[in-house]
Amino acid sequence: MQKLSIEDIISKIEAEELFHAVSEDYSFTIKIDDYVPYVCAAVHNGHQFRKELWEKCLHTEYERWYEEDPKTKTMLKPHPIVISGMDSRFEYDLNRDPDNAIYEDAWGKQLWENPLTADEKSTSLNKHQNFYKVVYALIKTLELKFGCCVVYDLHSYNWKRWDREVPTWNLGTSNIDNKRYENAVEAWRKQLSQIKLPNAIPTTAKVNDTFQGNGYFLKFITSNFNNTLVLATEVAKIYCDELGQVIYPEVVSAIRKGLKKQLPEHASNFYNIYSN
Repeated sequence: MQKLSIEDIISKIEAEELFHAVSEDYSFTIKIDDYVPYVCAAVHNGHQFRKELWEKCLHTEYERWYEEDPKTKTMLKPHPIVISGMDSRFEYDLNRDPDNAIYEDAWGKQLWENPLTADEKSTSLNKHQNFYKVVYALIKTLELKFGCCVVYDLHSYNWKRWDREVPTWNLGTSNIDNKRYENAVEAWRKQLSQIKLPNAIPTTAKVNDTFQGNGYFLKFITSNFNNTLVLATEVAKIYCDELGQVIYPEVVSAIRKGLKKQLPEHASNFYNIYSN
C-alpha cells in the first residue's frame, strides 16, 4: 500500500492504474485491483479520532465504537474496488453533507465539552471534501468506461436498541429511482437473504424497515451521476456483542464469504441489464 496525495490518487484513477493507497492524511483507504462496474464502500468503518480532540470529547471510546460500523471494510475485502473511511464519524461524518458533518451532539448526548475552533473544524471538513473528490473521480471513470455502475454502500446498525424484531439486512431506497431499479433492489434483497450465518443467526432481508437510505454518500453519487445505483445496505450487528464490545470473527468471516459470492453475481447481472 502506498501513501498518496489526493491529486495522485485521482490521477491514478483517471489513468485506470491498479493500486492500493492510503490518503496522505490517513483519513481513508482505497484499493483498485481491477476496473469493474461496481464499487464497495465502508464509509463508517473508521475508528480513528485525532488526538487534539480527545480532551474536548464527552463521549467515551466505547460510545464512539458503538455508533460506528466496525469490520465493514473486512467484510468487503475480497472485492476489486473498496473505499473505506479510517476516521470516526464522531470527528466528521462522511455520510452527512458538509454543513452537518461535524456533530454538536450525538444520539442525545452533547459531544463537545468546549466548542471546536474554526481551524479544528476546517481540518475535519477538508478530509471530508477530499474523500468526495476521490469518490467523484472514481464513479466518473467507471461510468465512462462501462456506461453504468452499482455501489454497495455497506453499514451496520445496533439491532438491540430496537424494541421489535428487525431484519438481519436492510436496504434503504428512499432516495434512488425505484421505478428504474426496482428489479435490482429486489434481486439484492433476495441474495442477501441467502447468505448463511453461523450460530443459528437468521438472514432476513427487508427494504426500508429500519433505515430508508438517507445518507449523503448515496445522495452525492445519485445527484452527480445518471447511471449509477447506490445500494445502502445495513447489516444488523449480529457479528458482535454491541453492548460488550466483542467481535465475533466467525460471523464476520461468514458475512465476508457470503458477500464474496453474492455481490459479484448481483453486479454482473446489473451490468448486463443496465449497460445498455
